[in-house]
Amino acid sequence: MDAKFQDTKANTTEQLNSTQQPSHGKPSEPRLVVEAVVKILEDMGVQYAFGVSGGAIAPMWAALHHSSIQVLHFRHEAGAAFAATEAYFASGRPVVVFTTTGPGITNALTGLLAARWEGAKVILVSASTSTLQRGRWACQETSTYTMPSTGIFSSGPVFHYATTLECSDELAEVSRRLALGIAQPGGFVAHLSIPTNIQTSSVKTSLPQVTLSHAVGSVDEEIIAECVRLLCEGTFAIWVGFGARNAATEIHQLAKRTGAAVMCSPRGKGIFPEDHPQFVGVTGFGGHESVLRYMQEQCPLHTLVLGTRLGELTSFWNPAMIPRRGFLHVDIDPEVPGAAYPSVETFAVHSDVRVFVKALLKYFPERIGKSTVQTQPLPECPGPKYNVINPHADIAVRPDVLMNEIQQVIVESSNAIIMTEVGNSLVWATHLLRFTEPYRFRASTGFGSMGHFVTGVVGAALVRDSKVVAIVGDGAMLMNNEINTAVRYQIPAVWIILNDGRYNMCEQGMTYVGFKSADAAIPQVDFVKIAQGMGADGIRVERESEIQAALEKAITASEPFVVDVVIDHTQTPASESRNQSLITQGATNY
Repeated sequence: MDAKFQDTKANTTEQLNSTQQPSHGKPSEPRLVVEAVVKILEDMGVQYAFGVSGGAIAPMWAALHHSSIQVLHFRHEAGAAFAATEAYFASGRPVVVFTTTGPGITNALTGLLAARWEGAKVILVSASTSTLQRGRWACQETSTYTMPSTGIFSSGPVFHYATTLECSDELAEVSRRLALGIAQPGGFVAHLSIPTNIQTSSVKTSLPQVTLSHAVGSVDEEIIAECVRLLCEGTFAIWVGFGARNAATEIHQLAKRTGAAVMCSPRGKGIFPEDHPQFVGVTGFGGHESVLRYMQEQCPLHTLVLGTRLGELTSFWNPAMIPRRGFLHVDIDPEVPGAAYPSVETFAVHSDVRVFVKALLKYFPERIGKSTVQTQPLPECPGPKYNVINPHADIAVRPDVLMNEIQQVIVESSNAIIMTEVGNSLVWATHLLRFTEPYRFRASTGFGSMGHFVTGVVGAALVRDSKVVAIVGDGAMLMNNEINTAVRYQIPAVWIILNDGRYNMCEQGMTYVGFKSADAAIPQVDFVKIAQGMGADGIRVERESEIQAALEKAITASEPFVVDVVIDHTQTPASESRNQSLITQGATNY
């Protein structure tokens, strides 16, 4: 080993293993690359780093531990990335994911793609193989000899910005690029890969001060005036998506002043109160028939789309959702408007939704008589109907009864966030749970990866330091969970498991489209025993009469808690639209 490198390694170990408390005076300049990277992350507001350690990332991992950033060691890199995504949405601050070389990086990719699709701000910091060892079959070698660089180590569909740091002179540019990404509206997913020898190299130049500017900007008055003109041509509806979550107050005011009917995407639940008389229902996956009835009977001239891509699980590209004169589509991403319905007339507005609606409200004064536009009557179409089904003492749990109990015990009697894993649990929750405020419901209807919320619940509950509840299937729970991580850090996460002994959405969907012999069975699992074996607590529910007490115990528990609900697998949720969409795409056995 090179003598100079030996000296550097010795100095690095001494610095990173020092137990001396940091000085509260003027902070010293970072002397090592890992210290400089951590300083950059701290200046950008990072408070948490989630990941799985390894030899190649050891210097970076140690530097994180000796910083103000709280470091959590997870059981799987994908779980860390899902948790980082939800920690971002719960806190509004960027979150770091750290991995070692090779499989550490590839394991994290599914969670990082979910972060990209969801619009989170997540920075992956990984290790790569040192220059002298590349091409020599180093352990978990990470180089162009062994792994594709396009898409993983370069900007593209996975990462907004990605680079490999080959010398400390690049730190200034890396800092600038990260600062620009974090400051931009919308999501930002980045990848900074640092060879192990570079992590422990010396910083040769001083770092620039990181300055973050989060100015969103204004909307051109001519565009606002044209939107007002179009909306005044006749009745219009408002279609709210997750991208409008910061504009809940303004959207409520707009609906009140104009009398417009409001519908929302599955991810947009609660942004507009679901008990409001102008709310006509949730669209798409697990949505309500009342929305289609409104569109067919009231036939609005325009639909003002706010912060939703109108993707498959939001619209199913249903022609019945097309207004007579087209869409006014507002989104922070200029590529979104018009993409879902490319043949439909769309007036596209590239803007932050809150900025846009605030500007629009100037043309719709609150006091009657001063309005410069004609308001419309309240929609005649009633909203969705919810039937309260009383629990039965002696039968297996019906999912709709479980949802009724969750509504009463958790949604209405606590401030817990509810998350729903993709699959039947998402359909049941979307269709039957009602929310009257934003930031209470999370789902993924884009990338839609199983395992997202069985692990994401840990990140959200950590940063909130309060209860977050994940409604998940047994298949997702077996695929990738972080119960043990929650136990390690005493994070108040709750898992409600719809345990039906199968991938039931797959089984029911296969039957619907004509494939009768699909095998999606899962040997019956006792998740309470698994949870207790990991150090958590739980309760098993086998009868409807047991649901309320179990949920009450879960919501007051001081430790991570699992509610294992054995449900009636013959019950079918409102997933017909998804199956019909698959048939139109050719997924049928004719």
